Amino acid sequence: MKKTVLMMAALVLGSMAFAQNADNKQAVDQYGNTVDVKTLEASSRDGILVFESKEKDYKLWLDSRVQVDFGHYFGAQEWADPIGDGASIRRARFAVKAQITPDWYGEVDMELANGSFELKDAIFRYNGLKNWQFSIGSQKPDFSLSRNTSSRYLEFMERPMIVSALAPSRHLGIFGKYTNKYLFASASVLFQEIEGQETRDYVENNNKSYGMDEGLSYVGKIVVRPINEPDLGIHVGGAVMYDTPKTSDEMGVYSGTRFSCRNATNISRKKYVDTDDIKDTHHNLIATAELAGHVNGLRLESAWMSDWTYMKPETNITEPYHFQGWYVEGGYLLFGGKQSYDAGGAKFNRARTGRSWGDVELALKYEFIDMNDYEGRPTDQAIFGGSAELYGAALNFYLGK
Repeated sequence: MKKTVLMMAALVLGSMAFAQNADNKQAVDQYGNTVDVKTLEASSRDGILVFESKEKDYKLWLDSRVQVDFGHYFGAQEWADPIGDGASIRRARFAVKAQITPDWYGEVDMELANGSFELKDAIFRYNGLKNWQFSIGSQKPDFSLSRNTSSRYLEFMERPMIVSALAPSRHLGIFGKYTNKYLFASASVLFQEIEGQETRDYVENNNKSYGMDEGLSYVGKIVVRPINEPDLGIHVGGAVMYDTPKTSDEMGVYSGTRFSCRNATNISRKKYVDTDDIKDTHHNLIATAELAGHVNGLRLESAWMSDWTYMKPETNITEPYHFQGWYVEGGYLLFGGKQSYDAGGAKFNRARTGRSWGDVELALKYEFIDMNDYEGRPTDQAIFGGSAELYGAALNFYLGK
């Protein structure tokens, strides 16, 4: 394990000095420790720079992406709030990933969009047992098909509203999963969300000022794949999350819940669907059911998602609040390309283009979200979080093979 840490520090940080001896097999670092040396060969694999040892037991690669978002809004009624047009760097990612040994993998992924830093994935992973995988660090738990699909492979730049509102994103935690051709099963224990400095400040200040526990979540997911072939597959899945309030929320909101989302673009900062703070929450139970599949160039995806917010006994609110939503979307590659599914992650993967210049995908979607719960409740207990539906269409251009 000591050797592994030294290799990661030398390759990822790039700040250690080495003196190589005559036999070309060992080197001495700046502290005088003898370390092993591996010769790495560089290659470009579908545009990704990869360094790999001749023995194939060590691999390091760099991953990056940039997504630019433009928004123009029209058709609003005169009485409606104005929405400002604009543009932004939606995502600017840079990651360093390494298969350190055949059994150990490490990754650090960061977001740099619009001058703000956020930590994304930061994990160590063990995959030395057949069909099993265990991770610790910051990553997305296996809960939502849409949330777990990389932003590189989404059919729309923004995920569905109900996914943004309810599905957990990256958390510090412990993760385990089992997968084979026809079955995917996972379980996670989640601690805090790992985002930017503001979130970390909330955690530290709530700890310092109030001695609050950080909160825990438990997630389980099962996916059955009755058909799982490269050009034909069916995904039937379900997941449940038991969530307690986290101290990553703003001070004064602790022990509360808030669900909100933006619409189809990230340019407008208005949140028309927003429950506001639901204070004195005891826990949340969130569930989802998914049905998806692909055949040749066609890809279909749908999911229902729901939350039950249970309140503390002293509130005298015995009936949990209920919020829900669903979506259905699909895309078709117009020039002979084929869709791709990642069985190891139970999510969609990079499309395979049909022409030497690339391909074009036509995508359509419908989604609905309801964050209201007021029927049969006293006025002071009613929640008017709003509801919305959205129709969307997109053309995606894929360049190259």
